[in-house]
Amino acid sequence: MYTTNLNTISLFDAWYENDPLMHAKVNFPFSQATGNASSAVVYFEIEPGHYLATHTDSAEEIVLLLSGTVEASLGDERGTLTAGEAVLIPAMVPHGIRNVGTEKARCVGFFASATLVSTFEQTMQPFGVRAIATPPPAGAA
Repeated sequence: MYTTNLNTISLFDAWYENDPLMHAKVNFPFSQATGNASSAVVYFEIEPGHYLATHTDSAEEIVLLLSGTVEASLGDERGTLTAGEAVLIPAMVPHGIRNVGTEKARCVGFFASATLVSTFEQTMQPFGVRAIATPPPAGAA
């Protein structure tokens, strides 16, 4: 049995060089790299005032907000989510999440594929590319 503790998981920073507010801490505790055959999980945190930039994912995703208050964008739609709420994000639909609250936003995303490609509008650091395959390259943490 493979388990993980989201309270102690090691996270890596992801950011845009030209926008200090685009910053999130991320890890993929479940994916093809951990033996998953058809699903993956991402855990990420966003500090107040910061955001995870608009991007597309090659697989459908459900994001569950564990704590905080965020504004989620999905295509042309916008909506506020609070702890305990979830949003369905179809594959390849542009989406992003902004922390509009006063506490750290903690989120879990569940993907309908063990591997995926996330494509951002700008180059994502520390990767130096716009399209990032999951799991991220070794050494990103």
